[in-house]
Amino acid sequence: MLETVTPMNTEASDALSETSQKGDAEKRGRKASKEVRRLQLIEATIDSLAKRGYAETTMADVADGAGLSRGIVNFHFESKEKLLIATLQHMYDEYSAHWRMALQKAGDDPARQLQHLVWADFDRSICNKRKLAAWLAFWGEAKSRPTYQALSSSRDAYYQQVFIDLCTTLKESGGYAYDPQAIALALSAMLEGLWLRLMMGTEDTTRETALQAANAFLAAAFPKHYG
Repeated sequence: MLETVTPMNTEASDALSETSQKGDAEKRGRKASKEVRRLQLIEATIDSLAKRGYAETTMADVADGAGLSRGIVNFHFESKEKLLIATLQHMYDEYSAHWRMALQKAGDDPARQLQHLVWADFDRSICNKRKLAAWLAFWGEAKSRPTYQALSSSRDAYYQQVFIDLCTTLKESGGYAYDPQAIALALSAMLEGLWLRLMMGTEDTTRETALQAANAFLAAAFPKHYG
Protein backbone atom coordinates (compact mmCIF):
# COMPACT_ATOMS: atom_id res chain seq x y z
CA MET A 1 0.00 0.00 0.00
CA LEU A 2 1.37 3.41 -0.94
CA GLU A 3 1.97 5.86 1.84
CA THR A 4 0.39 9.25 1.56
CA VAL A 5 2.96 12.06 1.42
CA THR A 6 1.71 15.29 2.89
CA PRO A 7 3.04 18.38 1.07
CA MET A 8 5.21 20.57 3.27
CA ASN A 9 3.45 23.56 4.74
CA THR A 10 4.19 26.69 2.70
CA GLU A 11 5.22 28.66 5.77
CA ALA A 12 7.60 25.91 6.89
CA SER A 13 9.07 25.73 3.40
CA ASP A 14 9.62 29.50 3.34
CA ALA A 15 11.21 29.36 6.77
CA LEU A 16 13.66 26.66 5.69
CA SER A 17 14.51 28.62 2.55
CA GLU A 18 15.09 31.78 4.58
CA THR A 19 17.31 29.90 7.03
CA SER A 20 19.34 28.45 4.17
CA GLN A 21 19.79 31.88 2.60
CA LYS A 22 20.88 33.35 5.92
CA GLY A 23 23.38 30.54 6.33
CA ASP A 24 24.83 31.16 2.87
CA ALA A 25 25.01 34.90 3.55
CA GLU A 26 26.83 34.30 6.84
CA LYS A 27 29.34 32.03 5.10
CA ARG A 28 29.97 34.66 2.42
CA GLY A 29 30.28 37.30 5.13
CA ARG A 30 32.85 35.25 7.05
CA LYS A 31 34.83 34.64 3.87
CA ALA A 32 34.69 38.31 2.91
CA SER A 33 35.66 39.30 6.43
CA LYS A 34 38.67 36.98 6.32
CA GLU A 35 39.80 38.41 2.99
CA VAL A 36 39.30 41.96 4.25
CA ARG A 37 41.34 41.25 7.38
CA ARG A 38 44.15 39.70 5.37
CA LEU A 39 44.24 42.70 3.05
CA GLN A 40 44.27 45.09 6.01
CA LEU A 41 47.25 43.27 7.47
CA ILE A 42 49.11 43.17 4.15
CA GLU A 43 48.57 46.89 3.60
CA ALA A 44 49.79 47.56 7.15
CA THR A 45 52.86 45.43 6.42
CA ILE A 46 53.64 47.54 3.35
CA ASP A 47 53.32 50.66 5.51
CA SER A 48 55.68 49.23 8.11
CA LEU A 49 58.24 48.13 5.53
CA ALA A 50 58.18 51.64 4.07
CA LYS A 51 58.60 53.29 7.49
CA ARG A 52 60.86 50.87 9.36
CA GLY A 53 62.46 48.57 6.83
CA TYR A 54 62.51 44.79 6.75
CA ALA A 55 64.39 43.92 9.94
CA GLU A 56 62.52 46.38 12.17
CA THR A 57 59.04 45.37 11.05
CA THR A 58 57.30 43.22 13.69
CA MET A 59 53.95 41.49 13.96
CA ALA A 60 53.04 44.00 16.68
CA ASP A 61 53.78 46.92 14.34
CA VAL A 62 51.53 45.39 11.70
CA ALA A 63 48.71 44.76 14.17
CA ASP A 64 48.88 48.30 15.47
CA GLY A 65 49.04 49.72 11.96
CA ALA A 66 45.98 47.76 10.90
CA GLY A 67 44.10 48.63 14.08
CA LEU A 68 43.65 44.94 14.87
CA SER A 69 44.68 42.70 17.75
CA ARG A 70 47.93 40.79 17.62
CA GLY A 71 45.97 37.58 17.98
CA ILE A 72 44.27 38.26 14.64
CA VAL A 73 47.66 38.66 12.95
CA ASN A 74 48.78 35.32 14.35
CA PHE A 75 45.49 33.70 13.37
CA HIS A 76 45.83 34.72 9.71
CA PHE A 77 49.57 34.34 9.18
CA GLU A 78 51.08 32.44 12.15
CA SER A 79 54.53 34.01 11.69
CA LYS A 80 56.28 37.11 10.42
CA GLU A 81 57.81 35.14 7.58
CA LYS A 82 54.43 33.94 6.32
CA LEU A 83 53.06 37.47 6.58
CA LEU A 84 55.96 38.86 4.55
CA ILE A 85 55.66 36.15 1.90
CA ALA A 86 51.94 36.91 1.56
CA THR A 87 52.76 40.61 1.26
CA LEU A 88 55.34 40.01 -1.45
CA GLN A 89 52.88 37.73 -3.28
CA HIS A 90 50.24 40.47 -3.08
CA MET A 91 52.62 43.10 -4.47
CA TYR A 92 53.63 40.86 -7.36
CA ASP A 93 49.99 40.06 -8.12
CA GLU A 94 49.12 43.75 -8.12
CA TYR A 95 52.08 44.63 -10.35
CA SER A 96 51.33 41.77 -12.74
CA ALA A 97 47.65 42.72 -13.05
CA HIS A 98 48.67 46.33 -13.68
CA TRP A 99 51.07 45.67 -16.56
CA ARG A 100 48.76 43.07 -18.10
CA MET A 101 45.93 45.60 -18.12
CA ALA A 102 48.23 48.18 -19.73
CA LEU A 103 49.18 45.64 -22.40
CA GLN A 104 45.54 44.83 -23.07
CA LYS A 105 44.58 48.50 -23.39
CA ALA A 106 47.35 49.08 -25.91
CA GLY A 107 45.62 46.95 -28.54
CA ASP A 108 47.46 44.93 -31.18
CA ASP A 109 50.20 47.40 -32.16
CA PRO A 110 53.51 46.10 -30.69
CA ALA A 111 55.07 49.57 -30.55
CA ARG A 112 52.11 50.86 -28.59
CA GLN A 113 52.20 47.77 -26.37
CA LEU A 114 55.84 48.32 -25.45
CA GLN A 115 55.22 51.99 -24.82
CA HIS A 116 52.27 51.25 -22.56
CA LEU A 117 54.33 48.74 -20.58
CA VAL A 118 56.95 51.41 -19.99
CA TRP A 119 54.35 53.98 -19.03
CA ALA A 120 52.70 51.53 -16.63
CA ASP A 121 55.90 51.32 -14.59
CA PHE A 122 55.54 54.97 -13.62
CA ASP A 123 51.82 55.05 -12.90
CA ARG A 124 51.20 56.58 -9.47
CA SER A 125 49.21 53.56 -8.25
CA ILE A 126 52.30 51.38 -8.69
CA CYS A 127 55.16 53.85 -8.56
CA ASN A 128 54.88 55.75 -5.27
CA LYS A 129 57.24 56.23 -2.32
CA ARG A 130 55.38 53.80 -0.07
CA LYS A 131 55.41 50.85 -2.46
CA LEU A 132 58.88 51.59 -3.81
CA ALA A 133 60.25 51.50 -0.26
CA ALA A 134 58.54 48.15 0.35
CA TRP A 135 60.01 46.73 -2.89
CA LEU A 136 63.46 47.95 -1.82
CA ALA A 137 63.06 46.20 1.54
CA PHE A 138 62.28 42.91 -0.18
CA TRP A 139 65.05 43.29 -2.76
CA GLY A 140 67.54 43.73 0.06
CA GLU A 141 66.55 40.32 1.44
CA ALA A 142 66.18 38.39 -1.81
CA LYS A 143 69.68 36.92 -1.97
CA SER A 144 69.45 35.33 1.46
CA ARG A 145 65.87 34.07 1.13
CA PRO A 146 65.30 31.34 -1.51
CA THR A 147 61.52 31.63 -1.08
CA TYR A 148 61.60 35.21 -2.30
CA GLN A 149 63.81 34.26 -5.24
CA ALA A 150 61.50 31.41 -6.22
CA LEU A 151 58.48 33.68 -6.01
CA SER A 152 59.99 36.36 -8.21
CA SER A 153 62.04 34.39 -10.71
CA SER A 154 59.20 32.81 -12.71
CA ARG A 155 57.22 36.06 -12.81
CA ASP A 156 60.25 38.11 -13.82
CA ALA A 157 61.15 35.60 -16.52
CA TYR A 158 57.68 35.75 -18.06
CA TYR A 159 57.60 39.55 -17.95
CA GLN A 160 61.05 39.71 -19.54
CA GLN A 161 59.94 37.34 -22.31
CA VAL A 162 57.13 39.76 -23.18
CA PHE A 163 59.77 42.48 -23.63
CA ILE A 164 61.91 40.18 -25.78
CA ASP A 165 58.97 39.21 -27.99
CA LEU A 166 57.99 42.84 -28.55
CA CYS A 167 61.58 43.88 -29.29
CA THR A 168 61.85 41.00 -31.76
CA THR A 169 58.69 42.15 -33.55
CA LEU A 170 59.89 45.76 -33.69
CA LYS A 171 63.26 44.65 -35.06
CA GLU A 172 61.58 42.77 -37.88
CA SER A 173 59.22 45.61 -38.79
CA GLY A 174 61.85 48.35 -38.45
CA GLY A 175 64.89 46.55 -39.84
CA TYR A 176 67.00 47.31 -36.74
CA ALA A 177 70.38 45.66 -36.29
CA TYR A 178 70.20 45.09 -32.54
CA ASP A 179 69.88 41.75 -30.74
CA PRO A 180 66.31 41.60 -29.27
CA GLN A 181 67.40 39.91 -26.06
CA ALA A 182 70.14 42.45 -25.46
CA ILE A 183 67.92 45.46 -26.08
CA ALA A 184 65.13 43.97 -23.93
CA LEU A 185 67.62 43.41 -21.11
CA ALA A 186 68.88 46.99 -21.45
CA LEU A 187 65.32 48.31 -21.32
CA SER A 188 64.48 46.27 -18.20
CA ALA A 189 67.72 47.31 -16.50
CA MET A 190 66.99 50.96 -17.26
CA LEU A 191 63.48 50.71 -15.79
CA GLU A 192 64.79 48.99 -12.67
CA GLY A 193 67.54 51.61 -12.38
CA LEU A 194 65.02 54.44 -12.59
CA TRP A 195 62.92 52.78 -9.89
CA LEU A 196 66.03 52.47 -7.73
CA ARG A 197 66.81 56.18 -8.15
CA LEU A 198 63.24 56.97 -7.18
CA MET A 199 63.51 54.66 -4.16
CA MET A 200 66.72 56.36 -3.04
CA GLY A 201 65.11 59.78 -3.37
CA THR A 202 67.64 61.18 -5.80
CA GLU A 203 66.81 64.87 -6.12
CA ASP A 204 66.91 65.11 -9.91
CA THR A 205 64.67 62.06 -10.38
CA THR A 206 60.89 62.25 -10.18
CA ARG A 207 58.22 60.08 -11.75
CA GLU A 208 57.95 62.66 -14.53
CA THR A 209 61.68 62.87 -15.28
CA ALA A 210 61.99 59.07 -15.02
CA LEU A 211 59.23 58.65 -17.59
CA GLN A 212 60.92 61.21 -19.85
CA ALA A 213 64.15 59.20 -19.65
CA ALA A 214 62.31 55.99 -20.48
CA ASN A 215 60.62 57.62 -23.48
CA ALA A 216 64.01 58.91 -24.64
CA PHE A 217 65.37 55.36 -24.50
CA LEU A 218 62.51 54.10 -26.66
CA ALA A 219 63.10 56.88 -29.20
CA ALA A 220 66.83 56.13 -29.34
CA ALA A 221 66.43 52.35 -29.58
CA PHE A 222 63.45 52.34 -31.95
CA PRO A 223 63.66 55.59 -33.97
CA LYS A 224 61.32 54.34 -36.70
CA HIS A 225 58.60 53.61 -34.18
CA TYR A 226 59.05 56.44 -31.65
CA GLY A 227 59.92 59.65 -33.45
